[in-house]
Amino acid sequence: MISRRLVLSLALLAAGLAAAQVQPALAQKARLGDPAALTEQAPATYKAKFDTSKGPFVIQVTRAWAPTGADRFYNLVKNGFFDDGRFFRVISGFMVQFGLNGDPALNAKWRVARIPDDRVTQSNTRGMVTFATSGPNARTTQVFINFVDNSRLDGMGFAPFGKVVSGMDVVDKLYSGYGEGAPNGQGPNQNRIQTEGNAYLSQSFPRLDHVTKATIVP
Repeated sequence: MISRRLVLSLALLAAGLAAAQVQPALAQKARLGDPAALTEQAPATYKAKFDTSKGPFVIQVTRAWAPTGADRFYNLVKNGFFDDGRFFRVISGFMVQFGLNGDPALNAKWRVARIPDDRVTQSNTRGMVTFATSGPNARTTQVFINFVDNSRLDGMGFAPFGKVVSGMDVVDKLYSGYGEGAPNGQGPNQNRIQTEGNAYLSQSFPRLDHVTKATIVP
């Protein structure tokens, strides 16, 4: 027969383990809630591994290509911003876009955390990774991976900071059935993603692929 003391000890152990799991998540969320504090300079080169619902791919970043963008991406990956995020705009023959958080509260913080433009030193060819922008000095957290040669974007200020060096076949397989986003298409509305997060996407666009975990790797 199990003693009451053993049951209590096991219960306390379970509670301790649960708390140990919750605390890092809360600390990470707290860090993400303060964009102004996440400005660590990135290494000259680094790799970011994205584990996704279709498999893994790896982006190699070269800071000299676009230093400000490379730093922002480094801090987003390192602090878990992309985790559980959806690939919400996948346009066959063009690019795949991601980088809105599943938590509307975090989106509200980051959508105003703009970074200045980088000079365009590389071209938006297949596999190159670039921050999306809506105008001068408007980059925040959204990035895209070019499916094809989109060098026409170079003159519009889209500055690549990295390239997919493995797993481009995974990127090619990300679900594209919803097409362009609203209001120009039938896909997700970015304003609703900002304000409703993954709850909106899970209900209305359940087939979207997602990032399970993004990490900085050697």
